[in-house]
Amino acid sequence: MPDAELSSPDSPVVQEAATPPRKRPKPGERRVQILQALATMLEQPGAERITTAALAARLDVSEAALYRHFASKAQMFEGLIEFIEQSVFTLVNQIGEREPAGGAQAAKTVAMLLQFAEKNPGMTRVMVGDALVFENERLQQRMNQFFDKIESALKQSLRGAVDGEGSATPSLDAQVRASLLTSFVLGRLQRFARSGFKRAPSEHLDACLARMI
Repeated sequence: MPDAELSSPDSPVVQEAATPPRKRPKPGERRVQILQALATMLEQPGAERITTAALAARLDVSEAALYRHFASKAQMFEGLIEFIEQSVFTLVNQIGEREPAGGAQAAKTVAMLLQFAEKNPGMTRVMVGDALVFENERLQQRMNQFFDKIESALKQSLRGAVDGEGSATPSLDAQVRASLLTSFVLGRLQRFARSGFKRAPSEHLDACLARMI
């Protein structure tokens, strides 16, 4: 009977109705998913060069779907860099507001940078440039500018400490110390990435800062 066929659990009509419709991502949600997937893939050993085909496969979408949200792979990396910049400089400003200028302020800034890297190993590959080697040159330039700004922030913090020491060349002394701390941060991040994220950037941090500040 026709009615019996429609009510049968094996009926194609019933099976189709039982399959929940696939939810469409909310505006901006897919963009975030793409960046999260890219950052996660960068955490894998030997993942310095990631293809859009591999990224699309991880997300179970087509490459065309990626390009509906980003004009190019370089733009995807720019999205990661924007996340790094916004996250780090928000924290730098918070440290500046809460901690009086001086060595303690600079130390907290360095510690924050290294802790950020530990929590975001994929981002570390971007920060040290490993993930940018085969990408657009402007991406590496932007990360260079990021560390220039970090060095400038450290110099401003250390100026207070140098002034308190009665230095005859406070600006130069603050610049030298800021440069040393920035080089220390970069070295720790590079070692973290090169070790496959096994050597923690914050290793013996307090002892190291005590000798440099």
